[in-house]
Parts: sequence; C-alpha cells; structure tokens
Amino acid sequence: MINWNGFLANYRIGRRRWFYPLISLSVALSLCLSTPLPGKAIDLLPLLFQGVQVFQMSNLSARQEVELGKQMNDELRQEVRISRNQQLNSYVEQIGRRLAANSDRSNIPYTFQVVEDDAVNAFATLGGFVYVNTGLVKAAENEAELASVIGHEMGHIEGQHLIKQMRQRAIASGVASATGLNRNQAVAIGVDLALNRPKSRQDEYDADRRGLRALTQAGYAPSAMVSFMKKLQGRSSVPTFLSTHPGASDRVKSLQSQIQRQPSNSNYGLDNTAYQANIRALLR
Repeated sequence: MINWNGFLANYRIGRRRWFYPLISLSVALSLCLSTPLPGKAIDLLPLLFQGVQVFQMSNLSARQEVELGKQMNDELRQEVRISRNQQLNSYVEQIGRRLAANSDRSNIPYTFQVVEDDAVNAFATLGGFVYVNTGLVKAAENEAELASVIGHEMGHIEGQHLIKQMRQRAIASGVASATGLNRNQAVAIGVDLALNRPKSRQDEYDADRRGLRALTQAGYAPSAMVSFMKKLQGRSSVPTFLSTHPGASDRVKSLQSQIQRQPSNSNYGLDNTAYQANIRALLR
C-alpha cells in the first residue's frame, strides 16, 4: 500500500531542492539579459556569474568587506608603488598591530603597507587595508606622530566611512541597481575614492576621535596627534589627509578638547632622536 503522506512530503522536499535554485538562476539570467552593453555582444555565462557577485552596500558583512578590500588592494598595487623594504614595512606594521589591538573592529584583519611616495599622505580602503607614504614616515618627528596618522586612517575603517561614500557615489552616478552594486563597479569606485577622498566634515572628525582613542589606549602620547597636525598645518603644501573640510585648525581644537577631558600622562613614542635614527637606518 502506498504511503501517500510520506510520498507527498518527499515530493515537497524534492520540489524545494530544485525550485528555489531555479528561481535564483532565472533572476540572475534576467539581470544579465537586461544589462545594456552598447556595441558588444552579450556573453551570457560571464554575465551570469558577474550578476551573482553583487553587494548590498547598505548591509555589507565583514567577510564581504574584506573580500572587496583585497580586490581593491590588487588594483591599487597597479596605481601606487608598494615599498619592498621589508624592514620598513615590518616597522609600520608593528605600530599598526599595536593600534589594532585597541580597535573597535577586531573582527577584521588589518594590513599595513608602505607606499614609495614623497608626498606626505596616508589612506585606507575596506577590510582593514591601510597605506602610509614614505614621505609621511619621514615627516613625522617621532613614532607617536606616525602612529597618530595610522590611527586616524584606521578610524575611517572603523567608521566604515568609505562604504558610505561608495554607496552615495554609486547612487549618484546611477550604477547601483535594486539588487545592489556589482563587485567590479564597487572596486573601481572604492579605489577612486581612496586615492581622491572627498571632503566630509563628519567623517574627518569621527576618524580623529576614533584614532585618538586607539592611540591613547595603545599607550602612545595623545599629544602627538595634535603636534603633528599643527606642524603639517604650517607647510606650504598641505597633505591630502588634512586638505579636507573641516580645516586642520578646527580639528586641532577638537582634539585638544578631547585630550583635556581624558588626560594622559604617557610620553611613549615621543623620543625624536631614537625615531629619526631608526628611520634613517631603515631608509638607507
């Protein structure tokens, strides 16, 4: 005798096994067919897989952020020259690791790299990737000043500022769809924003605040963040990471106010002589 209840249950399970994947395949295929490619024949298979690699920038997981950060790093390596000085990279990474131990985002792996560029600059992308120019390493008078800039860039990562900017840029340029943003488009937008950061008053203040907290908790002298910003403020060519609104003077006042509310007696990292001798030896 046929067990109709069991038969129907197995039928429903079997139907779900092929029905929902088929629906997903149909949606992905419809996206491919509706994608305008002027002057090019539609190659369905690559587009199908491309359609699957779509990110919702408003709900990006840590794993997805790291994936995008790695691809951005691959692209950036074609735009900037990463230093092959292993000792210098190790030194900057050592500082970064000390700060990362006090990061609000311990769920992502941080990567610190030195860029061969005399411009006094630093920047960050997604997923914990931080870049520091050799020009900035030389401009810092001590380790705490260098750490303050690294902490600031980590603050942008903690605050997920680039993700917000990428979402805004994608919507403004019309490349974001109802399903999200294609991986390659996301990477291109992210790299452009990282190298040409737009002005954002709120993001800079937030990165300063987060960076100062990490700097202090890591045991560095918080005054270094103020001293370095003041020094760079007087240069004829203002560094990129200080050229955004608000001005450096306003940011200095904000930082001084924060330090006064939570004073620290630490002088760690303020040894100018030891730092400069170390950097000279590393850059030989």
